[in-house]
Amino acid sequence: MKIATFNINGINQRIANLLAWLEEARPDVACLQEIKCTNAAFPHETLAKAGYRAVWSGQGANHGVAILARDLDPIETRRALPGDPLDHEARYIEAAVDGVLIGCLYLPNGNPQPGPKFSYKMAWFERLLAHAASLRRDDVPAVLAGDYNVVPTDHDIYAMRSWLDNALVQPAPRAAFAALLRAGWTDAIADLHPDGRVYTFWAYLRQSWTRDAGLRLDHLLVSPALVSRLVAGGVDRAVRGVDNASDHAPVWIDLLD
Repeated sequence: MKIATFNINGINQRIANLLAWLEEARPDVACLQEIKCTNAAFPHETLAKAGYRAVWSGQGANHGVAILARDLDPIETRRALPGDPLDHEARYIEAAVDGVLIGCLYLPNGNPQPGPKFSYKMAWFERLLAHAASLRRDDVPAVLAGDYNVVPTDHDIYAMRSWLDNALVQPAPRAAFAALLRAGWTDAIADLHPDGRVYTFWAYLRQSWTRDAGLRLDHLLVSPALVSRLVAGGVDRAVRGVDNASDHAPVWIDLLD
């Protein structure tokens, strides 16, 4: 079972890129973030023609998440992160696919920090920790995949000097991410590539892509019930280099059946 996550940064603007990647990579499940469209404008018919059925939560020009499943109907179980009924930002959706619970998330960026956006980021992270703990208590076979907007360690960024004040590298979100790992979740890419620098995001500024000035922001966290099935994973870096590319590349893992 191949599970991927991809911050598409505008699904309708980059539908050709998405379809080309789906055809080549053929993930069984694809979690998308920043779809940046209304629910009505989500291209579900186009994706269905390509063999992918979907559940999604859109929010116009902002945020938005979706889960695609190849030749299967994803069974939606949740379309918001629990813990704050007043939070209406489209940042989380969850579905069961072929016996695995898939949580697709787009964690708040948090910039500028300090300030209300960073406070919202950390409050959202606390809710994610609580929900992840409930999945662990029930021993759910689950993958929490998405753009976490966290660089877990200095090893996950090309250089710290230009990012010291950025919300992506602050101690608090790093500590929250580490708390997920201590609670039993496995950072699949870090686990599979312990010695290599693996990036998933290259900013549009300062020739970041051509300089390989990347960051690892996109993560797939695997529950203990599934970790023994984890056999491979990586980043489809070439997708970042095509015309009209997102500033993120797809990240994927393979689980044994």
